[in-house]
This record gives sequence, C-alpha cells and structure tokens, in this order.
Amino acid sequence: MKDELFIRGEKVPMTKEAVRALALSKLDLQQARHLIDIGAGTGSVSIEAALTHPQLRVTAIERSPAALGLLEENCLHFGCRNIAIVSGVAPLFVEQPADAVFMGGSGGNLTQLIDWSLAQLNPGGRLVMTFILQENLNTALSHLAARHVAALECQQIQVSRLTGLGSGHYFKPNNPVYLISCEKEKHHG
Repeated sequence: MKDELFIRGEKVPMTKEAVRALALSKLDLQQARHLIDIGAGTGSVSIEAALTHPQLRVTAIERSPAALGLLEENCLHFGCRNIAIVSGVAPLFVEQPADAVFMGGSGGNLTQLIDWSLAQLNPGGRLVMTFILQENLNTALSHLAARHVAALECQQIQVSRLTGLGSGHYFKPNNPVYLISCEKEKHHG
C-alpha cells in the first residue's frame, strides 16, 4: 500500500512502504490467525495486514493519544473490522496467543518487550522488529542470542526516492532501518 493512502499526523510515526512490505513478508501471515502490533502508530502495518489477510485478528497496541486518534481514523477510513485497538503500554494482558508479533517501537523497554513478545507467540510464531537506532539493534541481537529463537535474520534497509531538484533529479535518502526477524522455537529443551 502506498504511504499516501494513510491519514498522517505530524509527530506520529509510520512504518514506511518499503520497510512495511519487507516486515509483512517476514511476518508470514498466510496461515496466521492473530497478529500483535506493538507501537502501532498510524496503523500502517496493522491495516495492511488486516486488509491483505481478512481471516487475521489484529491487536494494535498504542500508548500515544495522538497516534490512537490516527489509528482509529485509519481503521475507519479503510473499513478494517478485524483490528482491536488497545490503548496502553506493552507489556499488557492479551487474551489470545499470537502467531506473529510486530514491534515498531519499544518505548525504552526493548528487552522486556522481546521477552513478552516471545511469551505471547505460539511455538513457530514469528517476531519482527524494526529500529532506526544502532543501540537498539545491538541490544535486540544480543538479547535474542540468549533466547530460544530460530531463523534469526537481520537486514539493513536503505531506501532512496527519485526527487526533483531544479531542472534535474536526485535520489533523496530515507533514514536506514534495521529489521530483525525470528521464529519462536517449536520445541526447546
């Protein structure tokens, strides 16, 4: 989905189109029944997942009042009825185990949220996280190394867009984004 389709707010983060496409691919939602989106922001990941996979139940967790307003507006705008918006700070109680968890923001509680996310996942479930800070990437990688995860992958995504400048064009770069994906082990012991 194009970024321009979403209702945006000035200080509300949104996972951009190229990063969102890769994150959704890594979440592997074809057979999933429940996705938890931590730090949902404008809801771009939740909404694209919900529209692409109508059988999916999405729990979108967000703590910012401004983001919650935009999230609700975007859900109405796209007619998403399979998204439950949760106003709060993760970790929090979620009734149903998840097949996938996406973390777009950690609010400074990264290791706690990784542990909570893995606890929410069914065996074989997927965890996908995005970061712009090198420190968060390093913390997440070392923390995951001590956990029971499989298929751990890390990628840096650098996207530039063709932009007009005077009578010519150049590629205007976006910030690099780090994406980590892994799977909760089916059996450990």
